[in-house]
Amino acid sequence: MTIRITCINKSGGYHADPHHAIERLGWVEDGTAKTGNNTRLEVYDWIKDQKGSAYVLDSRRNKAYVGTRENAHGTKYLQTYADQVWTDNLLALPECGS
Repeated sequence: MTIRITCINKSGGYHADPHHAIERLGWVEDGTAKTGNNTRLEVYDWIKDQKGSAYVLDSRRNKAYVGTRENAHGTKYLQTYADQVWTDNLLALPECGS
């Protein structure tokens, strides 16, 4: 299963890295148009442990895939990568509606 991340929600407060502020991610499943909204850790575990695949489309409709990362303190987070370079496409997404 592959999903396209369409929006994010950030938590309040100070974060050492803006990617840690992402609390929830909205998505749509390729091929079925099924939608959902999950926590950062749920999507992290799905990609890492269940071999799920997620991506973001940039303004030119290019795909940037979502990868799992962990900082030196063990905080698990998600970040996009394109052309083997970590990018900030997730942070450019709009806020999900409630």
